[in-house]
Amino acid sequence: MQLRHLRYFVTLARERHFAKAAAASGISQPTLSAGLGALEAEFGRRLVERDRRFIGLTPHGEAMLPWAEQILGAVSGMASAVAATAEPLRGEFGLAAIPAALPLVGLFGEVLLAQNPGITLAVRSATSRAIEHGLHAFEVDGGLTYLDHEPPANVLAVPLYAERYVFLAARGTGFDDHAAIGWDEACSVDLCLLHQGMQYRRILDERLAARGLAVSPRATADSHFALFAMVHSGAFATIVPDGYARLMAGVEWARFVPFDEAEDARRVGLVVVNRDPMGPMARAALAAARVLELRPAA
Repeated sequence: MQLRHLRYFVTLARERHFAKAAAASGISQPTLSAGLGALEAEFGRRLVERDRRFIGLTPHGEAMLPWAEQILGAVSGMASAVAATAEPLRGEFGLAAIPAALPLVGLFGEVLLAQNPGITLAVRSATSRAIEHGLHAFEVDGGLTYLDHEPPANVLAVPLYAERYVFLAARGTGFDDHAAIGWDEACSVDLCLLHQGMQYRRILDERLAARGLAVSPRATADSHFALFAMVHSGAFATIVPDGYARLMAGVEWARFVPFDEAEDARRVGLVVVNRDPMGPMARAALAAARVLELRPAA
């Protein structure tokens, strides 16, 4: 069995498009198809449903996918482990972060790269569910996500900060003189929020329901930066993690207002797969996170 054929198969399962999978693999589409054909011939099973386009994986392909991901991940981890014994850690560290945790990326990246000068950092935004899948499929080395709400399975976690909500409006839209805001008032304005497929939004809806409130945003998005653009227009307000208030301190148009009722903070932190043997990238991530680790309140 050729490892490159497994890579073609896993890439196609991720991209769900032959031309995109070929481009991501750095090969031609006929080479991709030939590799998949060789893999199917070896197993004696059709792995991919296709006509003139990708339709999906067959049941045999679905059964094979997690094993193929683990084989490729183990080979990559083995190569990293061997390299790490001879010289400082090198390579690319893949980090996936939920949108609410993106303000942490700079702090974590600074420590990780300072401790490991030979590596580079590749960051992508992802949902909590995509982070869990990416970790177990060896697609990323670490994740920044919520630790207590829908926690990923079979991981080691280091809490990095405790998140609270703040209200954000554009200056000049009626909130400049607010020292604090009530939840009722915040829910009564035209809001833009993350959509309900995002964990942050699901937690927010739960917290609102506990107060007997519900919210119907006028607009939704899949990133906080899209929300900021809508708020900047003056037509919307939003509710965001306080990490963004710190990140955007000094931005003239933004008016961040705390809520007048105390709430339980949500822990956000680093997660890596709890696997033995642990790869050098995961060990490096844990070491960096422990420099920043959230200390419990006295």
